[in-house]
Amino acid sequence: MHRILVVDDEPMIRKGLEKLIQQSEHTGITTETAENGVDALDKIRSRRPDILFTDIRMPQMDGLELCRRMQQQYGDIPIVVVSGYGDFEYAQRCMSYGVKEYLLKPVTKAGVHGAVAKLLAGIAAENERSYVSLSQSEHWLERLDEAVWHLRDEAVSGIVAEMGDYFRTKRIEDKRLREWLQELLVKLVKQVNRRDVYPIALGDMTGDGVEGFEQSVRELARTIRAKRKGQVKEPVEEAKAYIERNLAKELSLEEVAEMLGLNASYFSQLFKQMTGETFVYYRTKRRMELAKKLLASGQYKITDISFEVGYADHPHFTKTFKKFTGYTPSEYRLSLGIE
Repeated sequence: MHRILVVDDEPMIRKGLEKLIQQSEHTGITTETAENGVDALDKIRSRRPDILFTDIRMPQMDGLELCRRMQQQYGDIPIVVVSGYGDFEYAQRCMSYGVKEYLLKPVTKAGVHGAVAKLLAGIAAENERSYVSLSQSEHWLERLDEAVWHLRDEAVSGIVAEMGDYFRTKRIEDKRLREWLQELLVKLVKQVNRRDVYPIALGDMTGDGVEGFEQSVRELARTIRAKRKGQVKEPVEEAKAYIERNLAKELSLEEVAEMLGLNASYFSQLFKQMTGETFVYYRTKRRMELAKKLLASGQYKITDISFEVGYADHPHFTKTFKKFTGYTPSEYRLSLGIE
């Protein structure tokens, strides 16, 4: 839907121009009128039009002053000046204020339709240039989610810097950019909360532009860090280190998840995603690798090694070791020349 505001102090001209615009071949056009520049600015503040048609000679605030203020406050709204021959000098001055089209009175249907078509095409092209694709948005969202959840500050800075470079190639109005970034922030918080670990709430962006967005993302990371009671290490690496320190114990996935302050279901998925192995398989593999080292030393009894790597049931240890190496513990020692 495109909105066009018609500004003229003469009612008949306003209605005639409004009717010509509505007869345009472009569907989805709505029109509104204003009697002068003051009235026009009031209506623009309450509801921005996509295109402005204005006369030059009007009481209270003429078209020249209106165009000047439009350039200062709403420079992205294209303007069409409608005026008589005697106002050509004024029209030229309006052009310096960014006026896109100039129509002489009496206006013709072809002239009005041509101006509308040209300006709407320009708006469509501008929107295309300023459009952020869904795939690009999702790509940033996925990377930010990983960086924030794992408290990778440098990664956050890198992604936001990349976003800033991207936006500099686009001509996106500040208000629209802020709305888009606010929407991305909301999606990011929802993405984090999908893990169902601990609820996180975050308000609106703390500032404008990508700088304000980065501040808000860092605030989200600080909230996560606080929820984890200051633990800043990457969860899977911390889990690996904890497993390594406790190979002799019968650690459960739930126990390690609780130590990390994570939901057990999410931790299980995260561990598999980051290592390509299940928690149980990884823990068992590390136990067997330690068992191989101890068996290679030759100074430990096999039963002692079984206990050292967390197996009180010696037959179970033997079975598991053979599954991983193809040898029983005794056969493995013999293969190394140790009897």
